[in-house]
Amino acid sequence: MALLTIFLWGITYISTKVLLTDFAPLEILLIRFVIGLVGLFLVYPKFFGFTSWKEEGALAAAGLLGICLYYLFENIALTFTYASNIGVIVSTSPLFIALIAAALGRQRLTKQFLCGFIASMLGISLISLNGSGVHINFTGDLLALLAALIWALYSYVVSYLNTLGHNPVQVTRRTFIYGILFILPVFWATHGRIRLAVILQPDNLVNLLFLGLGASALCFLSWAYAVKKLGTVKTSIYIYLVPVVTVITAWLILHEPITPLVLVGILLTIGGLVISARQ
Repeated sequence: MALLTIFLWGITYISTKVLLTDFAPLEILLIRFVIGLVGLFLVYPKFFGFTSWKEEGALAAAGLLGICLYYLFENIALTFTYASNIGVIVSTSPLFIALIAAALGRQRLTKQFLCGFIASMLGISLISLNGSGVHINFTGDLLALLAALIWALYSYVVSYLNTLGHNPVQVTRRTFIYGILFILPVFWATHGRIRLAVILQPDNLVNLLFLGLGASALCFLSWAYAVKKLGTVKTSIYIYLVPVVTVITAWLILHEPITPLVLVGILLTIGGLVISARQ
């Protein structure tokens, strides 16, 4: 189940990149999570009511960070740079989680972590400098790096939500609702519109259903099952396969180049992640 989830997550960047031909980043974001929300309702239709403003505030923060801002930055980044770049750079979020923990006094950063962090950042720099469109790539890669930071912040909110004792599907569904509520004002302010005829085009419909049901609802359930069976530590190791899947599928489907510079950058980034994770 963990490998299935990693494979699906790895190709979400390719699916989104294809959709950007016909849709704006906000359109993809809104449609994807509306579909995902419906899927989660079908899987587990039970609600949990209001308990406290603190809890509701955390759910809203999770929706803002993990649904609205993270995926918005990721989708916009895909308009500037390669899907393979995004897949590798976003995978550095565990490094930012560790940095935030250190800033909060919860964790001490070792020399091993710092060496891994430097290696990953050097790898990202090499990936960004690849090709002739250095400025364009840098903009997209910087947005992807910001997305990784946002995901790290989201992870801390989720760690609090996990202590509340609610069903995980219910919590995810509530964050989807808040995320959609944060997306809608921006969508309307930018004169966004839902074009049913474009959505129903076969290629677009398949990709949107994949992102909404596969990458959101199904991946969440399969990952939760994998964590239950294998444990958090063993399951987290599979995360390092996401950029590998993304790079390979981007090369096969989108025909994105894998130059020696990019390959070295990818190896440095993933190697740095593995070294840092050992602390």
